[in-house]
Amino acid sequence: MASTASSRPAGWIVVLLLLSGCSSLAGRGPVDASAYASMNCNELNETLAKTATGISQTAITRSNVARTNIPSWVPGGARVATAVTDRQTVKIERLQEQERAIVPARDRACARR
Repeated sequence: MASTASSRPAGWIVVLLLLSGCSSLAGRGPVDASAYASMNCNELNETLAKTATGISQTAITRSNVARTNIPSWVPGGARVATAVTDRQTVKIERLQEQERAIVPARDRACARR
């Protein structure tokens, strides 16, 4: 019985941590491909690596949230988990759009070598 009582605060902590990481999504507009035109090959490679890392980390977070068993005593817990998962999906799609804009710029800049 003690383990059930101690898991309740942990559940709240998990929900709060998940919500705090999703309060805003930066750059909701379309990706500006011209921003990458002035970058050199190394800068584009670094930007692409950071974008790919962001996609992976966000996908892992989304998966962890989707697999979380929200206790029934948490009011709106399932709705919150769905909202967090949806926001993570939007973030992944945004990062993938950014990645699609970087790749052609990198191909052009790195082909000059």
